[in-house]
Amino acid sequence: MAPAPSTGEAYSLSFSHVGFFVADIDRMVAFYSDVLGFFVTDHGVLNGKRITFLSRDPREHHQIVLVAERQPGTLQNINQISFRVGSLGQLQALYRRLAAVDTAGMEPVTHGNSWSIYFHDPEGNRLEVFADTDWYISQPLKKPLDLTRPEEEIRAETERFCTSSEGFKPITEWHREMRALMRLDG
Repeated sequence: MAPAPSTGEAYSLSFSHVGFFVADIDRMVAFYSDVLGFFVTDHGVLNGKRITFLSRDPREHHQIVLVAERQPGTLQNINQISFRVGSLGQLQALYRRLAAVDTAGMEPVTHGNSWSIYFHDPEGNRLEVFADTDWYISQPLKKPLDLTRPEEEIRAETERFCTSSEGFKPITEWHREMRALMRLDG
């Protein structure tokens, strides 16, 4: 784990998944599932747009996110590029770093199964950095999050929120179900 430039706070950062804006979501879901062998792990509506999550790894809720209603002829295909850090504490360290350099478009949220920060790089590309939680709830879901609060408070609040939400289960149970779905259970 390398320290962040000029702050000394350490956080790991690894590539996780990519999100695409798509014009024909049904056709794209069919391609990624029927041709490339991805499995639909969740789907629903977020901000008025259909969204589908796909993965080939039972430990990953999604490796690809498809977001409907890309306007024909537009050049913007990428919804987001996402990176994982190893813990909520590391996410908070990165949040402080991003805030210190006045990063544009910062939006910290919880998805229940992860804590995330969405933001833009200097050319306007949307990035997400997230840390996994120990829980799964039905997706899509996005709720504002205050990452300046103590880690223990955020964790306890997220657990309370998740245990009272639709589709709640411990993440280990969700992983077992995905292994079975993807026929990787033995």
